[in-house]
Amino acid sequence: MARVFSGIQPTGDLHLGNYLGAVRQWVVDQDSHEALYCVVDLHAMTASYEPKELTTRTQTTATLLLASGLDPARCTLFVQSQVPAHTELAWILNCTATFGELNRMTQFKDKGQSGSSVTVGLFAYPVLMAADILAYDTDQVPVGDDQRQHLELARDIALRFNNRFGETFTVPKATVPPLGARVMDLQDPTIKMSKSNSSPQGIIGLLDAPETIRKRIRSAVTDSDNHIEFNPDTKPGLANLLTLLAVTTEQSIEAVVSEYESSGYGSLKDATADAIIACLSPIQERYADLSSDLKYVSGQLNQGAERARSLSSPVIARVRERAGLLAP
Repeated sequence: MARVFSGIQPTGDLHLGNYLGAVRQWVVDQDSHEALYCVVDLHAMTASYEPKELTTRTQTTATLLLASGLDPARCTLFVQSQVPAHTELAWILNCTATFGELNRMTQFKDKGQSGSSVTVGLFAYPVLMAADILAYDTDQVPVGDDQRQHLELARDIALRFNNRFGETFTVPKATVPPLGARVMDLQDPTIKMSKSNSSPQGIIGLLDAPETIRKRIRSAVTDSDNHIEFNPDTKPGLANLLTLLAVTTEQSIEAVVSEYESSGYGSLKDATADAIIACLSPIQERYADLSSDLKYVSGQLNQGAERARSLSSPVIARVRERAGLLAP
């Protein structure tokens, strides 16, 4: 089976966009791929943070991933900082990547507007992401549009290292999930639902209560003509609601439009809220159970880290040898 790797930052509570755009596909992939999924806590350090909060968010994120359907018996689930290969390989790849490449990364340009307070970690973030991927001979990486540039950099770095030192890394390919890969902000449907950019009213958290979900869906931005059609360019808010309803009920956009085209926006919003609540209810119930047994969660993460270390060890040994470093 092809090996797939993906990671998620513990920088905020997981939301519907994370689940529909990534995590739900991860659950599917763990049965058709050799899947590794990582809580990338080292990446979360590139922005200002509180240590205790990082610890809590890392534990919460891992618990939510388990509650969402990731099964440690069918995939490798672990925390990034518990596998030293990530940081060791990141330094070696920093000596392969160029300043010009990193300076062109659009996410750094967006987040680095504050100037002198920007950390070197934020600048080198894409190299650590490359290390995350390349440390496991990864074949495929599911990415959204906002991460495609970083995956291309990882490919470029791998190819450059291979050309200079001999065949060392598997060069990964990007895969883009189908419908639902880009869930938009409920208040500003021109931007992606995001832990960092969205307002609280624009996000639905995986642990939000049903009344909160209904309120946010009912207040979601649409338009004034009350005519249901799927057109992301002229009706982005409506298109987002149609997408959410289609994905959470596992229907096509066409089927949803056909069912509600003679209804008003109110009916569509009510149906969308019902579907989201039904989709998240099993996750919330499982999360409540797991939260009462954090020792179990920690044990699963420790086992996942041990497995990840065993998978990355031969890759790091190969890299060290090709790069001229003595064996430890």
